[in-house]
Amino acid sequence: MEKLKARLLRVRSEKVSIIHYDNARPHTSLETRTALDRLGLRTLPHPPYSPDLAPSDFFLFPKLKDYLKGNRYEADEDVKNAVLSWCRDKTADFFADGI
Repeated sequence: MEKLKARLLRVRSEKVSIIHYDNARPHTSLETRTALDRLGLRTLPHPPYSPDLAPSDFFLFPKLKDYLKGNRYEADEDVKNAVLSWCRDKTADFFADGI
């Protein structure tokens, strides 16, 4: 988590960063919550039993799906490279708008 905090400070030094994750046990454990608090990282709560309320389901994945639609990929690695290319082309504001 220290690496995450350092990267956030380097990339988004003047902006507030909020971490969003689901309610998996590793994410909600006392150790994780304590580490996040110690590092001063804010979290966006995810309602329990509500996988349909993840912002990525409504903002990120439909746009990625549109980008990939109609293309044929010979191997899993080709799909991975297409997704990575799409993500790299997006600005920080693009992702911030989805929160």
